[in-house]
Amino acid sequence: MTAVPLQSGVAPAGLNKEALEASQRAERNWMMAICSPSLILVGIIIFVPVGWLFWLSLFDAQGALTAGNYLRLLEQPSYFKTLMMTFKVSIIVTAVCLLLGYPLAYLLSQLPRRISGILMISVILPFWTSVLVRTYAWLVILQRRGLVNEWLQSLGIIDEPLQLAHNFTGVIVGMSHVMLPFLVLPLYASMKAIDRDYLRASLNLGASPTKTFWQVFFPLSLPGLSAGLVLTFVLCLGFFVTPALMGGGKVFMWSMRIEQTSRLYSNWGAASAMGVVLLVLTLGILWAFYKLLGTRNLLPRGLR
Repeated sequence: MTAVPLQSGVAPAGLNKEALEASQRAERNWMMAICSPSLILVGIIIFVPVGWLFWLSLFDAQGALTAGNYLRLLEQPSYFKTLMMTFKVSIIVTAVCLLLGYPLAYLLSQLPRRISGILMISVILPFWTSVLVRTYAWLVILQRRGLVNEWLQSLGIIDEPLQLAHNFTGVIVGMSHVMLPFLVLPLYASMKAIDRDYLRASLNLGASPTKTFWQVFFPLSLPGLSAGLVLTFVLCLGFFVTPALMGGGKVFMWSMRIEQTSRLYSNWGAASAMGVVLLVLTLGILWAFYKLLGTRNLLPRGLR
């Protein structure tokens, strides 16, 4: 029985597989070696402050080890009311951003690239302005003698100025303006990555434009929508500047309670405990979204 000679320059399949795996391992190790300094730096920046926060939350004002900082959160109803207000504001602001952001992102995704690029400047422009400046601008617009009340009175729509600032309404308006770009940008990226051939195929098969939108376009845009909703809601949980200025002391959120506890009462243990609770709740919300949607559905199609 004679052996069949190998063709010149052709290696066995097993050797090719082993060589490819070795090449992949070498490339992976090389990339890890390049990224390791940055990963170590990011790890230090993230985990050291968080660890210090956990450590401070275990001590009282006298420096004694105690669990009283956490027990106080359970015993005093004011903390629970503040937490519920934080979630209430975050849910409403996220819903407002959804109602305003989805049509806006859809319009931008359907326009020609040059026109949509010009209009995207209006979405990105707020990032170039300080949150503090934008909040004071809304105070000027919504106050009793502001632009909105003066226009409504000049048109004869109202007789007395409306209370639009320094209350719950002002907080919702101001935070929605700040958070809207965080929903529009990932949603726009997801919509722009949708293959238009799917839409044409649906129309060619006899579906109406409305049915094509709800059965084809909307499901394909869900990854970007999910990412935008998660990002907006999580940022709202820890928001401070706008509620503090627009709320007028009537809307008290968790971040404001943390600032008051640390600055006014100098109780860093209690403030750290509230920070830990907010961090755990945020991680729990992210974990719940991960379980419901999965990692792939939390990234727009163009970013996977």
